[in-house]
Amino acid sequence: MVEILIGIASGIISGTGMGGGTLLIFLLVYVLGIEQHIAQAGNLIFFIPTSIIAIIINLKNKNIAIKTAIFISVFGILGAIIGANISIKIDVQILRKCFGIFLAVIAIHEIYTIIKWYKKQKARDNNKK
Repeated sequence: MVEILIGIASGIISGTGMGGGTLLIFLLVYVLGIEQHIAQAGNLIFFIPTSIIAIIINLKNKNIAIKTAIFISVFGILGAIIGANISIKIDVQILRKCFGIFLAVIAIHEIYTIIKWYKKQKARDNNKK
């Protein structure tokens, strides 16, 4: 049952384009106790069908810049090959720490973005008065 809930939650977040795989890896490691390497590899399998569905829906709604997406995809494939080979050679504890740092950097960026947006909104509100 826990696996079903993890899959649904990760799928919903993936469908919105916000990185459901990040949530999936976290939950697989810390809720189900799966090793980091295995969780990250499982995330890659999870990513295939969820991304295909998201691509179809977003193409249908004309939300994808095709030329940009193809360009990014080609270099993303190269990056994935390099990243997968690096990941295999890294100790689990180091990989877990790298993942944690990655999440922290994203969180800091998001907080900064929210604060910046809030200040901009506040300035607009003050200018309207």
